[in-house]
Amino acid sequence: MPKSSRFRSAQTVTVLAVTQLIGWGTTFDMLGVMGRAVAPDLGLANEVVFAGLTIMMVVSAIVGPATGRWLDRYGAARVLSAASLTFALGLLLLAAANGIVLYAGAWIIIGIAGAFGLSAPAYTAVVEREGANGKRVIAILMLFTGLSSAIFWPILSLLNEAVGWRLTFLICAALQFFVCLPLHLFALPKAIATYVDGGTAEIAPVPLSKAKQRKAFLLIAAATTISTFVTFGISPSLLEIFRQSGASPAFALQLGSARGILGISARFLDMLLGRRGNPMLSAAMGISLMMVSFVIMLVASPSTPLLVTFVLFYGFGTGVMTVARALLPLALFSPREFGLQSARLSLPQNLANAIAPVIFTAILDRAGTGPALAACAVLAALSLIFVLMLMALVRGARASESAILNIS
Repeated sequence: MPKSSRFRSAQTVTVLAVTQLIGWGTTFDMLGVMGRAVAPDLGLANEVVFAGLTIMMVVSAIVGPATGRWLDRYGAARVLSAASLTFALGLLLLAAANGIVLYAGAWIIIGIAGAFGLSAPAYTAVVEREGANGKRVIAILMLFTGLSSAIFWPILSLLNEAVGWRLTFLICAALQFFVCLPLHLFALPKAIATYVDGGTAEIAPVPLSKAKQRKAFLLIAAATTISTFVTFGISPSLLEIFRQSGASPAFALQLGSARGILGISARFLDMLLGRRGNPMLSAAMGISLMMVSFVIMLVASPSTPLLVTFVLFYGFGTGVMTVARALLPLALFSPREFGLQSARLSLPQNLANAIAPVIFTAILDRAGTGPALAACAVLAALSLIFVLMLMALVRGARASESAILNIS
């Protein structure tokens, strides 16, 4: 890769890593530290305060398809800039909240900003600047953004202790306005993808007819929505599952931390694979590891080696699947379509993210660990079936193309 290309890629990653870290850290990750400080001051129950995240994910899901059209029309830099402004507005309203109405309104605005600025728009910005070769850059970006809670939880905790939660939210709004907005407007390299008829940005990596493209989209949507439903659903309950399986509170916390580290390690491996990686194979491997981890927990007697084995399989599997989920649209659709398709996929995924924790918590509390893990295993198997169907569809399309070329 020429030095100029490496510099552009490094600049793109640096800008988006900073803005995505701030984006996730000051919104989705923030209530993990701030929620129980906000609740008593507003006279709200903890579960009502944490429902802000549900509002955010539902609103982001609803706005997602429209975001895809705006990404296609205006480009990622403008949409990301709008996200920074909207995040700042939502955080200002959150700092001024004095009851449930303003609090809920703030999270509605933050949810709109999340659709404009988190994950899919950032990945679209990469593809606009890297084309079909953006897989490695996206993997590198995800490696950094996976650290958002680890970076922002201690920062937010210190700020809350020093100045209180309202000023902390004002500082978060200032980060969006004075750091993220200028970076999106002025520091991102110019897009290089050529969106002209017949240009490389119009060429899909897999020769699919319109009907098969729709089928491929539905298969990706089904596989990724089910897998994200499992991971978002079980993650808040992991420590409780460990405790119900015999782990001490301290050991359960160590296992939870190890799972996070393994997830980051999986993203690092995908980054090293770069262009050689295949998102469909990665998705199949990640979901298979998740499914095996649930089956192991169901059939084996609870023990320390069992819990460690579960964390190894589940942690690495979820990390691999996180990267594959972001890259699957780029493996099937042209760079020009990437932003639109990714934003469309965010609708079912974000809805799944919003309702999954409630459903899995209810299963765990009412039925116990066994039924919760059995549900996860069944859903993981279903997701794997959809990925295998997608791989078969792609193989068939490529075989048909080869046959046509041989005849001609």
